[in-house]
Amino acid sequence: MKDSIKKVVLAYSGGLDTSVILKWLQVEYGCEVVTFTADLGQGEELEPARAKAKLMGIPDEHIFIDDLREEFVRDFVFPMMRANARYEGDYLLGTSIARPLISKRLIEIAQETGADAVAHGATGKGNDQVRFELSAYALNPDIKVIAPWREWDLTSRTALIEFAEKHQIQVPKDKRGESPFSTDANLLHTSSEGKVLEDPWEETPDYVYSRTVNPENAPDTPEYIEIDFERGDGVAINGTAMSPATLLTALNEYGRKHGIGRLDLVENRFVGMKSRGMYETPGGEIYAQAHRGIEQITLDRGAAHLKDELMPKYAELIYNGFWFAPEREMLQAAIDHSQQMVTGTVRLKLYKGRADVVGRKSPHSLYSEKIVTFEDDAGAYDQKDAAGFIKLNALRLRLLNRQGRS
Repeated sequence: MKDSIKKVVLAYSGGLDTSVILKWLQVEYGCEVVTFTADLGQGEELEPARAKAKLMGIPDEHIFIDDLREEFVRDFVFPMMRANARYEGDYLLGTSIARPLISKRLIEIAQETGADAVAHGATGKGNDQVRFELSAYALNPDIKVIAPWREWDLTSRTALIEFAEKHQIQVPKDKRGESPFSTDANLLHTSSEGKVLEDPWEETPDYVYSRTVNPENAPDTPEYIEIDFERGDGVAINGTAMSPATLLTALNEYGRKHGIGRLDLVENRFVGMKSRGMYETPGGEIYAQAHRGIEQITLDRGAAHLKDELMPKYAELIYNGFWFAPEREMLQAAIDHSQQMVTGTVRLKLYKGRADVVGRKSPHSLYSEKIVTFEDDAGAYDQKDAAGFIKLNALRLRLLNRQGRS
């Protein structure tokens, strides 16, 4: 494959690993390298990545740094949140949902620049290699994908540093020691795994958390906020209209302040192993609770329960890297159809690590105080109807019992 590749687009952060990959591609493949750095709201200054790429001989026209925050939230996070997706019941899929967007842009840049291949820095043990490559092949079945961690013999931090020094790549002082854990961040979440987190019996050290205060140290007074929804998507906080990325950014600050969105999880990776990770999804946890709150009064029971049945499959598809697969798109169409009347306002109480729904209202509410009241309902509901309903549902149970088969 090496002889056929003349130009490759690299997902490039500017850190040690991807800087080594950049040089390795130049040395091993003898090809031109185009760098792509995505701003997904990870909170880091990205211009240093441009400077590092230039130092390594990449011309300006081959350096792409794109602000994808609005697209990320609007076209990936919000559709996922309409499904109330949580992998294995807990994980809000913060890393998983970012990968298809990065892959999409890699393929677009490859087309724009006439590149033969794309490259990523995911390891051969993780899920990200699967997510990047499934998305890339779905969007361009003829693209070639280079995964250096599956090819090279640089199998340790020491080997990476030696390669970097040999090729005059700057190595930050904090990279020379053994990192206590690895992290990935974007506007939706921060994930940490490895090293000090590898023993699932040991509590996560407090220094691992970077986006939330310890709930024990959060304010002693609860804070109330309101989120407005239109057709299943958040559009305003406390009456102030916001774009998707702006709204999630604001919710992240509420979550940070009140210690909301921490998760310590042992999950089942798609590649077969279990891994332990620590996730912080402050704004996402608030948003997820609010979305379920507005659905409580706007979704019919049948639609709501069917959505809950579909959700684990939908979440698994995203986790496993099948965002661009037809089955995910089919489920998305059904989910989006359910959201036509999911419009209204949710009030939440934020306090000591929790985001509790304490109020909800909607012009499309299916909740009827007249019917549900414990007071006189003026004939809105005839309680005698329940007798026949119960007898019909009990019929098969009674028959089974009479046959001694209950």
